[in-house]
Amino acid sequence: MPKPSNDSERQERFLRLFLAAEPELFRYVSVLCPTNEVAREIVQETALELWKKFDEFDPTQPFTPWACRFGLFVARQWVAKRQKWAAILNPENAQRLLARRAELMPQFDRAFAHLESCIEKLPPQQRSLLHGYYWAGAEVTALATQSHQTIEAIYKALQRIRQKLRACIESTLQPEAGR
Repeated sequence: MPKPSNDSERQERFLRLFLAAEPELFRYVSVLCPTNEVAREIVQETALELWKKFDEFDPTQPFTPWACRFGLFVARQWVAKRQKWAAILNPENAQRLLARRAELMPQFDRAFAHLESCIEKLPPQQRSLLHGYYWAGAEVTALATQSHQTIEAIYKALQRIRQKLRACIESTLQPEAGR
């Protein structure tokens, strides 16, 4: 793929590549982070670093692995700034985590492929709660206020939804295991 001829094309190309890679980059980085909030912060920092180095990207190579390498670098920088997490990401532990991730990715991919159909099976109210909490990032207090429920009831509902989704995915995967 030829290099873009102007800044607008360059920005558009970067955005297309980054947005397509972002879910995988987030999954990659989140394995290395203590919380999803930290993972999101690292993905944002990674995006900035990728943009700064985008002229060095080889368009004949896949973008996502390149982005993930930057994500690992940014995660390591984050850890270096926060010494209490340094033991988690020492090179040996990071390599073990990455090897385990690679080993489990086919299983995760199969489960993830069934997640959407399992979510569709949920009642609309549960889908709405799930969307509000996980995709929209709404606070539990806001969800409780909107639904006229207690905070505890929202946490319990989310727990039940997660259990229901897990059971659905596992039941869907069991027939595949027999193939």
